[in-house]
Amino acid sequence: MGTHAKLNRRLGAFAVVLFLIVAALGVRLVDFQVVKAAEIQAKSLASRSMTQTLQALRGDILDSSGQVLAKTVFRYDVNAAPKNVGPVFQTIDGVRTERSVDEIALELSQLLGVDYGEIMIRLEGDSEYSNLAKTVNAETFNAIRDLDIPWIFFDQFEDRLYPMGAVAGNVLGFVGSDGTPLAGLERQYNTCLAGVDGQETFERSAEGVRIPTSNQTTQPTEDGGQLNLSIDANLQFFAQQVLADTVNELSATWASAIVVEVETGRILAAAEAPTVDPNDPAAVPAADRGSRIFQAAFEPGSIMKAVSASMVLDTGTADEYDTVPAPDRMNLDFDNEYIKDSFSHEDFTLSLAGVLRYSSNTGMTNFASQIPRETRYEYLKKFGFGSVSPLRFEGESSGILHPASQWDEMTNLVTTFGQGISVTSLQMAYAYQAIANGGVRLDPILVDSCLAADGSVAYAPNQGSTRVLSTASANLNLELMEQVVEFGGVGKTAAIPGYRVAGKTGTAEIKSGSGYGDEYAISFYGIAPAENPKFVVGVTIYRPEGVSNSSKATPPFKAIMQQALKHYRIPPSTTESRSIPSDKYGQIDEND
Repeated sequence: MGTHAKLNRRLGAFAVVLFLIVAALGVRLVDFQVVKAAEIQAKSLASRSMTQTLQALRGDILDSSGQVLAKTVFRYDVNAAPKNVGPVFQTIDGVRTERSVDEIALELSQLLGVDYGEIMIRLEGDSEYSNLAKTVNAETFNAIRDLDIPWIFFDQFEDRLYPMGAVAGNVLGFVGSDGTPLAGLERQYNTCLAGVDGQETFERSAEGVRIPTSNQTTQPTEDGGQLNLSIDANLQFFAQQVLADTVNELSATWASAIVVEVETGRILAAAEAPTVDPNDPAAVPAADRGSRIFQAAFEPGSIMKAVSASMVLDTGTADEYDTVPAPDRMNLDFDNEYIKDSFSHEDFTLSLAGVLRYSSNTGMTNFASQIPRETRYEYLKKFGFGSVSPLRFEGESSGILHPASQWDEMTNLVTTFGQGISVTSLQMAYAYQAIANGGVRLDPILVDSCLAADGSVAYAPNQGSTRVLSTASANLNLELMEQVVEFGGVGKTAAIPGYRVAGKTGTAEIKSGSGYGDEYAISFYGIAPAENPKFVVGVTIYRPEGVSNSSKATPPFKAIMQQALKHYRIPPSTTESRSIPSDKYGQIDEND
């Protein structure tokens, strides 16, 4: 075989091999580009695609006038990817410009308030993450974002703010660092306030940099609703300041004040001292982070006498002219027990007005014990004692009101003047609201509404009411309570110039073990104007140091009631109270 033939055969073999290689590559190419194209594209997208959560904004909490008590803003961590750090080329006004790393670092330093040298250190290395600054606000975020630096990226998170600080802090509650509601209305109304997070996908380049045009929202966010409270932030702030001064002056464990609008049942103020700033709840002990108005139960003492007097009138047991013996000490016919009056005095005879004016334990016992215990128990239930309110504030106490069938002989008597029963400030305030409102107790309102993000009403209270007393009995009882403020020894210090005020003092011994110690809860609960009631204000001071009567409870009551009357521009009284007889022996100094 000649040389030429061998060459042709080799060329033919090479052509065959080449054809086979090309054919194989063609098959693979068709496989990649046609058969498996969708699968490969999906894998490629998955390798560079990222999904992130889009946080929904938690809703605002507003006071009755629209002032913001709680709001959520976005904060941002500013980060860099050092492995990608380098000059940035940008076209400005049609001119392609290079910006050096030094130049960019200087701008970042000025915007973040971080030393230039520190910024440069954090931009060094080959990692994909380096934090430059944490929790910057939206203004700083926008300024840095507008620099359009591809190797700068941000982590966004929510920050809950309480612009008015501690105002209504005990009621509002607070959230944790992760946004979880931990207390108060924040937690109770979380379904209103919490939004629904969305999702967004985007693609990254081979260098790990986000591709700006690749954003795609796969699930939109739904922001939380707006919670509107009945609380008046200005009145709330004033009451908290008064209580803070009171606790400081008396070295008391705590004090509370509640202001209720009589005709609507709306809570205008629910003040506490000590209180909590929801921006920094850890700054106060756990015991001071809740709301004792709703959560703390105490024996009410003599403020209960106004309630007992209303039962006496409503059952027809006595009227304003009937009298009973009111000895200094009343011996009982069981277990060698006795009842001591609230202050030492010679024996005398009192009307219901006199019993309230002099705060007589024995006189109230002789009046109210004529009513069957089962009947009194039913009245107490209608007044709201012994059960939580429809507010269902978290941790709300029901107080203690045992069924009448469980009352022993002593309990049957002492409940008439506020022992053997425990109440919350909320319960007592609404018992007085019933008396002020012509005998009708309204369910308390703390939240006026929840508005969804689109403005629709997601929640509004369905307020109920309970007829407790006849209108005539309630109005007559108010007249009796006026005698406390006009003529009572301590009660007179609650008088407000220009206004008729009705109320009752209270000094309750605090239980210690199986008996009572030498510490007290002192109170004053009052109504004004008495002839056309607008507000109930209830003040309770717990364990004031060295104080054994309610004389220190009337100044904060007076200050807060005066502020409410002034703030809401309630005109002064134009009528005078009716003269109602109190006793047969002239005035006697009152110590309760």
